[in-house]
Amino acid sequence: MNFLVTGGAGFIGSHVCERLLRDGHDVTVFDDLNPFYAPALKRRNLADIKATAAAAGRHFHFFEGDLADRATLDRALQEVGCDQVIHLAARAGVRPSLLEPALYQRVNVEGTVNVLEAARATGCRKFVLASSSSVYGVNAKVPFAETDPIFSAISPYAASKLACEALGHVYHHVYGLEVTMLRFFTVYGPRQRPDLAIHKFASLITAGRPIPVFGDGSTRRDYTYVDDIVDGVMAATTCDFGYEVFNLGESQTVRLDELIELLEHSLGIRAVIDRLPQQPGDVPVTFADISKARAKLGYNPQTKIAVGIPKFVEWFRASGG
Repeated sequence: MNFLVTGGAGFIGSHVCERLLRDGHDVTVFDDLNPFYAPALKRRNLADIKATAAAAGRHFHFFEGDLADRATLDRALQEVGCDQVIHLAARAGVRPSLLEPALYQRVNVEGTVNVLEAARATGCRKFVLASSSSVYGVNAKVPFAETDPIFSAISPYAASKLACEALGHVYHHVYGLEVTMLRFFTVYGPRQRPDLAIHKFASLITAGRPIPVFGDGSTRRDYTYVDDIVDGVMAATTCDFGYEVFNLGESQTVRLDELIELLEHSLGIRAVIDRLPQQPGDVPVTFADISKARAKLGYNPQTKIAVGIPKFVEWFRASGG
């Protein structure tokens, strides 16, 4: 089967591509290699994907382009063919979206329309789209279930993902495209973006520099190891639902101060804490109810945080941080 993976040079995308190739599929990556973080890291990911393709005896193609560039998207799908799209490309992060809300809407919302249109025009039968736990906003009910109201976004990033989910529903309802929405909960592991907390904290702790902690350390996140997320993505590509939304998380929360302790223990270095005020757009807790994903996708996360953090640190040290 031929897969188009947008954002395939990134953190989650590169892992998805390698799994697809090892499972016997052909992969086309569409990515703009933007400088949100170092493009060299994405090129290193692409080199790893290419090596995996060679070892698996599968075809791998890379198209560099912006999601706003519909012509390049169409060319990518027409030249290599496409049975399914896994749409992971997006401008990510709550705090950066507060500074550039228009950019987030252009890339995430308009870009998603372009990918949906390109898929529709070239006859792709199935579309898997990465959403986010951010769509739940400040949700008083925990754990978060797919049936909870999601009309209280508190960041431009969250609003953009809400719009993407709505667009996915439209393209299923009007055009008959099979669309599966996956709400990711705080993904970490090897190749994690350097701006994300676990990678950023590990770098700062190793360098002996203070780590910024917004609030009193009591915020809780549902940290999910990347291999478990990839399992959920792969399951979504093999099941047909019409239109469905699934949470993909660990379904276990960890306090920020507990996370720091786990990093300190794995690194063997004490952290220097820089206490800062709580940030706008941050939510106090994310917590996934994954009962629907368990029942319909067979999703069953395996890596607890106490195991995942040492695995991340092992990669962090081997890769030179």
